[in-house]
Amino acid sequence: MKLVFNDLSFSFQLLHAISYTPYGGADIGECLAIANKIKEGDFESWYENWDIAATRLQNYANEAFEKKQFYSARNAYLRASNYHRTSGFFLNENTDDFRFMAAWKKSCDLFTKAMSLYSYNFEIINIPFEEGTLPGYFVSPDNSGTPRPTLIALTGFDGTKEELFLQSGFEALSRGYNFLCFEGPGQGAVVREQKLYFRHDWEKIVTPIVDFAHARSEVDSKRIALMGVSYGGYLAARAAAFEPRLAALIANDGLYDLYEATMAYSEKSAELRQSVQTSLPTTVRWALAQAKWVFQASPEEYIEKLKKYTLKEVASKISCPTLICEAENDHFFKGQPEKIFDALTCQKSYIRFTEEEGAGEHCHVGALALFNARIFDWLNNTLRHT
Repeated sequence: MKLVFNDLSFSFQLLHAISYTPYGGADIGECLAIANKIKEGDFESWYENWDIAATRLQNYANEAFEKKQFYSARNAYLRASNYHRTSGFFLNENTDDFRFMAAWKKSCDLFTKAMSLYSYNFEIINIPFEEGTLPGYFVSPDNSGTPRPTLIALTGFDGTKEELFLQSGFEALSRGYNFLCFEGPGQGAVVREQKLYFRHDWEKIVTPIVDFAHARSEVDSKRIALMGVSYGGYLAARAAAFEPRLAALIANDGLYDLYEATMAYSEKSAELRQSVQTSLPTTVRWALAQAKWVFQASPEEYIEKLKKYTLKEVASKISCPTLICEAENDHFFKGQPEKIFDALTCQKSYIRFTEEEGAGEHCHVGALALFNARIFDWLNNTLRHT
């Protein structure tokens, strides 16, 4: 799906930003107006135009808040948060650039300002684990303390907990679920502030999160589900193989072997062994810079590290009902969902999201209303029998 740009990465990230429109995280006209000012393939132009729009919205939100127009302020804060996140996306070639950190920090701060203006029971959490903490949000539909089913969500290679909430958090709350989203090594605040990088054994990360959920009176401990998004499709599945307390697992999209997927994704394997160069395709250039940062590895070291990221020895150990999602036109993990589905021995389901539905892009960006309807229908049915 091409949107405004011919450049695959710019088009996809624009669709990514717009996809949060149903949940208040974007407005279509705003995003298209921003995109039409951006020079194709130019990372600086991308940053500048998203930053201008985000700052304008942020200022409007502050003015509305001062006038006690809290509904307008809340909505503007939420969109500004998403646009600031989007602005910094292609700045990862130099993570020492102050704008890279500032864009992320503004996104986080404005998100929490927006959430403070909702009626939900919203908590900022930091869960201890090993040598660090796992930052996240725990949100209940209200403060009644009623035990509810709970969806735990984790992101992937480049996502944030704020995105997770925009993606499925609002939907979860409207359907009577608690929503718990967090970041681990290699992600969000953990890589930026704690300097902890990606590792393959995510059961060590998820267990403290499940411990936290079990200790909450608002959580029905028999109805806890885990969802991993994008590269998180591997991380969540890996964790589920060692976590018997989960009642359900969703892999969006299914990811069986990250090394295999990465090599297939690259136009030429040799490109992943080069230093970051402006002559490389935008997507490869961005991915190499991201890998160097979140894995703290050269291209050669990154390739070697990826060999540990496989479910070959553990997929059969997953015991909870599992839903595997596939995107018809996934340009990252093509063919991976079928492999994990075939390897599973537990109760399993499969949903293929198609181009015809507008849901064929990676993680179904641009069709989140459809995606959420299907996964929560599956969850409701699955947890009803738990």
